[in-house]
Amino acid sequence: MSAGPTSDPRGEPLAAYLRNLSDERRLSAHTVRGYARDVATLLDLVPDVPLERIGAHAVRRAVARLHAQGRSGRSLARTLSAWRGFFAWLARHRGLTGNPCAGVRAPRGPRALPKALSPDAAARLLDPAAEAALEVRDKAVFELAYSSGLRLAELVGLDVDQARAILRAEEVTVTGKGGKTRTVPVGAHARAALARWLEARGPIALPDEPALFVSARGRRIAPRSIQLRLKRWARRAGLDGAVHPHVLRHSFASHVLQSAGDLRAVQEMLGHASISTTQVYTKLDFQHLAKAYDQAHPRARKRRE
Repeated sequence: MSAGPTSDPRGEPLAAYLRNLSDERRLSAHTVRGYARDVATLLDLVPDVPLERIGAHAVRRAVARLHAQGRSGRSLARTLSAWRGFFAWLARHRGLTGNPCAGVRAPRGPRALPKALSPDAAARLLDPAAEAALEVRDKAVFELAYSSGLRLAELVGLDVDQARAILRAEEVTVTGKGGKTRTVPVGAHARAALARWLEARGPIALPDEPALFVSARGRRIAPRSIQLRLKRWARRAGLDGAVHPHVLRHSFASHVLQSAGDLRAVQEMLGHASISTTQVYTKLDFQHLAKAYDQAHPRARKRRE
């Protein structure tokens, strides 16, 4: 279903809602297209039913049908969120009473463990020397991500003044999701890589550019560029080509937890609002311990034999 078909009177309020998302809430075009697809999916699943007559039972049936088609719990949760937002807008602007999505929850799917490198694999990725200026930049980005568990957006958003503060204080302060500010230690390897990049950055960065990490054109580097450069480094190190910046964040969390066992400290350093988000790393840590047990314990070896 398109956003505004003449054959379906429900298309006009949907089109108005999408204009609100774009013009007033200033959501990106990509995000608005996602909302359009999700709401159109619901309207396709309940054809010829006026918006004010779509009830919770119809929404649950729609969710069940999508689940039967293979939609994951995470995908369904995002779709439900789009539906919920649409009906909330209808209540505010079109006089709709109630929200049929209010009490509907997506089925919970299995939670995949985040991927993390082993300490040896992290060393293989980061230890090679960097010679060219852009490689020096890459090494500083990756070392900082692994040293302090920064998100990709946080890395891209760093400015030169912050880098100088990092070298003085041996810690980095960033503002992450939800406007939450946190301060995380920065290790010696990352500081050395950062200092070297500051020396190499001068001839590349444009004079008025405040960004710490810049592209070959001298402006703030794009997140996609960092992703592609990391894949190149991973392939060169003989690692899985699917290595991405968040893997370095996961590796930071997993390795700190393996060494220190302090879940609360890892939560603070990652900037997680809830400890339950951080607890997934205890499963990673258990996997590491279980593998060590299976390789080392005499009874485990005998069982395999």
